Amino acid sequence: MSVYILRLGGERLPDEGLRIGTVRRPPRGVPKTEFAAQNWYDVWFPTLAPSADTMKLGQAAQSAQDWQAFVKQYRREMAEPEAKHALALLAAMSRNTNFSVGCYCEDESHCHRGVLRELLREAGAQVAAAP
Repeated sequence: MSVYILRLGGERLPDEGLRIGTVRRPPRGVPKTEFAAQNWYDVWFPTLAPSADTMKLGQAAQSAQDWQAFVKQYRREMAEPEAKHALALLAAMSRNTNFSVGCYCEDESHCHRGVLRELLREAGAQVAAAP
């Protein structure tokens, strides 16, 4: 059993399980009734998404130093009690069932989901290899 970290909107993996969207906003122009059918996500869980200000920081990052400022701020947010409990819950679930978390960004190395992958591992999650 494990958690898959992936880009939302792509084809589902054979044993992916429930797809959780860790994004600040739902996909634009997609009716709520179509989120799962179009492979966006089954459940929206913005608790693990960067805040709007932190997201802007990451999107504007032009250098490694800028990116590290984003990572530091996002990690600070994920250390807050609500996010920390959510990470612990997902880590525990990963030892009993398959599911996936993700966001829309094309490049994981410049996306919060790369940091989320690290945070889940640090919380003890069974993280699947990148698809």
